[in-house]
Amino acid sequence: MSNKTIISAEPNKQELFIIREFDAPRELVYKAFTERELITQWLSPCTLKMSIDTYENKSHGAWRFIHTDEAGNEYAFNGTIHEVCPPERIVRTFEFEGLPMKGEVSLEFATFEALPNNRSKLTVQAIYKSVASRDGHVNSGMEHGVVDSHHALDELLATLKK
Repeated sequence: MSNKTIISAEPNKQELFIIREFDAPRELVYKAFTERELITQWLSPCTLKMSIDTYENKSHGAWRFIHTDEAGNEYAFNGTIHEVCPPERIVRTFEFEGLPMKGEVSLEFATFEALPNNRSKLTVQAIYKSVASRDGHVNSGMEHGVVDSHHALDELLATLKK
């Protein structure tokens, strides 16, 4: 089955939604989102290599991921994990370290829903401090990275289900 990533950002709102169904059980999708050795296999645009600097997968933990391009340029992202509720929900902040202005942090609510036939649905709601901040993230090319990552996650989930 071909699943499509839906990114929804209504005009004049400080939030966006990323919605995606997967042909894998909720517990397996949640595992791919929370286990360090699995995250590095899918969470990155296909043209970048991903590494983890910090990952404390617990409530009140911290995370910092680094994406590296072929020229060696690094793009780092970080945040605080507010809540981990397996296999239902992760609440965390997200910040791209490359912005000239610090403090452009969003709050993300990732929910994992079980669907019939061992399928699942991921819904990420991201809330930004302003509409301009949200629009800047949307216009940064984030859709390409999210879609690439979801395709890589599909491939990983297919191997994990075997």
